[in-house]
Amino acid sequence: MSATEPAVDYARPHGLRRMFGRDPHQAHRSATPLELLFDLTLVVSFAQAGDQLAHYVAEGHLGTAVWGFAFVLLSVCWAWINFTWFASAFDTDDWLQRILTMVQMIGVIVVALGIPAVFASIDSGGAFNFVTVAVGYVVMRTSLVLMWLRVARQDPANRRLALRYAAYNTIIQAAWLIVALLRIDSVPLVCTLIVGLWAAEFLGHPYATRKARDAGDNWQGTPWNARHIAERYGLLVIITLGEGILGTITAVAALTDRVGWSSEAILIVIAGTGLTFGMWWTYFIFPSDVVLARHRERKWAWGYGHIVLFGGLAAVGAGFHVAAYAAEGETEIGTTGVVLSIAIPVLVFTLTYFVLWSILFRAVDRFHVALAAAMVFILVIAVALAAHGIPLGWCLVVVMLSPFVVAVGYETAGYRHVEADMRREAE
Repeated sequence: MSATEPAVDYARPHGLRRMFGRDPHQAHRSATPLELLFDLTLVVSFAQAGDQLAHYVAEGHLGTAVWGFAFVLLSVCWAWINFTWFASAFDTDDWLQRILTMVQMIGVIVVALGIPAVFASIDSGGAFNFVTVAVGYVVMRTSLVLMWLRVARQDPANRRLALRYAAYNTIIQAAWLIVALLRIDSVPLVCTLIVGLWAAEFLGHPYATRKARDAGDNWQGTPWNARHIAERYGLLVIITLGEGILGTITAVAALTDRVGWSSEAILIVIAGTGLTFGMWWTYFIFPSDVVLARHRERKWAWGYGHIVLFGGLAAVGAGFHVAAYAAEGETEIGTTGVVLSIAIPVLVFTLTYFVLWSILFRAVDRFHVALAAAMVFILVIAVALAAHGIPLGWCLVVVMLSPFVVAVGYETAGYRHVEADMRREAE
C-alpha cells in the first residue's frame, strides 16, 4: 500500500480501547469471530455431559443421569449466558478483551474436565464432588469480574451496574467454592445449599439491575443488542443440535461394526438427521429478535428459559449415544427405554419451545396448543410401537416426525399466526 492510500479498518492493531457500552440499536450487529471461538468450548462441554448422560441411562441409573445432567447443564449454560450478554453490550475486541476471553475459555474447559466426577459422585452416593467444576468457575469469574471492573472504570453510564455485577459475581463464586471444598455428605443439606445458590444466580442479575435503575439509571440494564442476542442463542442451538448428528454417527457406527450395514442402520441415519433438521426448522421460525427489541424487559424469562431448551437438544444427542450402547448390547433398558431416551428430550424441547413463545408474546395461541398436542401424540405412538416389539429404527423414524408437525403447520397456516402475533406486538 502506498503512503498516500488511507488505512483500512481491518488493518488496525488490536490496541487497548475504552470499554463503553455499545449502541443497543446498532444495525447489522452480528456475532464476532471471538464469540464463535468461545462457543467451541461449549461443544466440548456438551459432548462430555452427553457422554455421561448416555452412559448412566444405558446402565439404568436414571437418578444419576438426570441430576448429574441437570447440574452440569446449568453450569455450562450459565457460563455461556454470562459471557454472551456481557459481550453483546461491551465487546471492544482489543487485546485485553481477547486475553480475558481466552481465560474464560480455559475455565469452561476445566468445568468440562470436572463433569465425570460430578456424575460419579452422585452415583456412588457419597459426598457431591464438583470441586473441579467450581475451580473452573473461579477461573471464569475472575476474568468476568475483571471485565466488569473495566466497564466500571471506563464507562460512567454503566458504572453503578458494573460494580454491582462485579461484587455479586465475587460473592456468589466464593460461596460455590466453599460448598464444593466442604464435600458435604448430607444429601438434604447439600441439595438445599445448591438450590439456594442457583436461586441466587438466577435472581441476582435482575435484582442488581433493578437496584441500579432505582438508584437513578434510566435504562433497562446493560446496552445489549436484541438482534445480536437472538443470533447468539440461535448459534448455540445449532451447536447443540450437532450433538444429535454426533450421536447418530456413533449409533450407526456401533451398529455397522457389529452386523454391517442394514435397514436398521439406514433408518437410524434417516431418523437422526431428520430429527436434527426438524428441530432446527422448528426453532428458527421463532422471531425472537423483533420482540426483544420492542420489549427488552422480557429478556429474563426468554434468556433463562433457553437453558431447558438447550438441555433437551443436548439430551437428544445423548439418546442416540444410548442407541449406540444398545447396538453393542451394553444397555439394561431395552428398546422402549432407548426410544424414551430420545423421545423425552424431544418432548422437553417441544414444551419449552411453545412456553418460550407464549412468554415472549404474552399470549397462548390455540393453534400452538394443537401443534404441541400433535407432537406429543406422535412421540407417544413411537414409544407404544417400541413397547410392542417394533424395531428401533422404525420407532426412531416416528420420533423424527414430531418436530415436522411445526414445520408443516407453519408452512401451511402457522405463518398467518406469526404475522398476527407480530402485528399485535407492533400496536
